[in-house]
Amino acid sequence: MATTRTSKTHWEGSLMEGAGQVSLESSGLGTYDVSWPARAEAPNGKTSPEELIAAAHSACYSMALSNGLAQAGTPPQALDTQADVTFQPGTGITGIHLTVVGSVEGIDADAFAAAAEDAKKNCPVSAALTGTTITLTASLA
Repeated sequence: MATTRTSKTHWEGSLMEGAGQVSLESSGLGTYDVSWPARAEAPNGKTSPEELIAAAHSACYSMALSNGLAQAGTPPQALDTQADVTFQPGTGITGIHLTVVGSVEGIDADAFAAAAEDAKKNCPVSAALTGTTITLTASLA
């Protein structure tokens, strides 16, 4: 069964001087401030689209790697994954680097590296970030 998750953003003002709030609607976990300076310079207590992508990617990747290891008969005791999303103003997202450290009994470094590479290729967020169809509904208030 397919699921849909929803976030909303309310933005006021121009790109450079304006600001907004992104809310995690499906979970109701919170509303977070966003602004151009927080995206292109220092965060100063605000989030950015790239940080939200990094959060989604690290979580999805960890799930994919955990599943792949379990299917191979070596479920992990723990995985610690970091996703670093690099944003260059004027260019966009220029790269994502994943770093994972796993505690997995019964597996050697080469097998873990192979499982990690497979998870990188097959996690749904990785797949979406390589290119996806984007649809839009636009209207004026």
